[in-house]
Amino acid sequence: MRTKVRYKQKSNRQSFVKEGINSSLVYQPESRNNYKIIHGDCLKLLSEKEIWQKIDLTFLDPPFNQDKEYSLWNDNLPEGKYWRIMKNVCKNVFEITSNGGAIYFMQREKNTEFVLQCLRETGWTLQNLIIWKKKTSAVPCSNKFGKHYQVIGFATKGDKPRIFNRLRFSPPLPPNYKYERENGLYLTDVWDDIRELTSGYFAGDEAIRKENGERFHKQQSPIALLLRIILSSTKIGDTVFDPFAGTGTTLVVAEQLERKSIGIEIDLKNVNQIKHRLEDMNESDNIKKFYKEYIYTDKLNEIWHINSVPFTRRKKGELNLFNL
Repeated sequence: MRTKVRYKQKSNRQSFVKEGINSSLVYQPESRNNYKIIHGDCLKLLSEKEIWQKIDLTFLDPPFNQDKEYSLWNDNLPEGKYWRIMKNVCKNVFEITSNGGAIYFMQREKNTEFVLQCLRETGWTLQNLIIWKKKTSAVPCSNKFGKHYQVIGFATKGDKPRIFNRLRFSPPLPPNYKYERENGLYLTDVWDDIRELTSGYFAGDEAIRKENGERFHKQQSPIALLLRIILSSTKIGDTVFDPFAGTGTTLVVAEQLERKSIGIEIDLKNVNQIKHRLEDMNESDNIKKFYKEYIYTDKLNEIWHINSVPFTRRKKGELNLFNL
């Protein structure tokens, strides 16, 4: 049986109380929003089949097991245990994905072999191994070439994707080019035009900061990256899933593109930050500034309604938030 979730306001902080003891399912209150934020452990929720609706696209960007500091996640697990966890996530996501649905699994370049194995052994069909080349300085190495990219495994449930929109984009001209390209270029599997949100100067205005200027989350994904992924592999009305939602970039982009979205996040501080981003969008989160980069894409207006305004000021308590 499903049980409603009751929302209480206390001391200007929102607390979330689940009424009833018989239910482990999520109840969705009536809402105009297209998104769900689930406060909980995605490993538990996925293994217990708490996500029951079909997913069309998953962005999987977990902690990379490189001993970063997280409040509720051990980022220094034995390698074997870490990859068993990732394999279980991929398997459980596969089971709830629509036929032809897609997953984009992002990882460090040194873990490429494990990413491919994880996807292959859990039923996914690899379509591309995307190279996301960083725009900031390479990580120096003393006895090998410096590291300058991350990998994103793009795979589908079945041999062919149910949706794949061939995006044409207009990257900046190389220094030796004199004239603009007439119709842009088709995207390839090397993405070298999206800047990561690194610490320091290069993070720019998009990076979420605390009042003292420190970064709120040092692994925040850029809007431009999720925009490209969601545009490529979904249509309007599809459902996008992010099991490690972090600061909610996936949901922020999906909402603007009129896709439904589900995000799971274990850290309540991050959940509240996602809430804030979705209730009151910052100009740095606005995807419209990227529209001109994809203007040469065939039938772009069918996958991106540029004149739609999905974000509006919302009253407190109107957020579609879940707590398990």
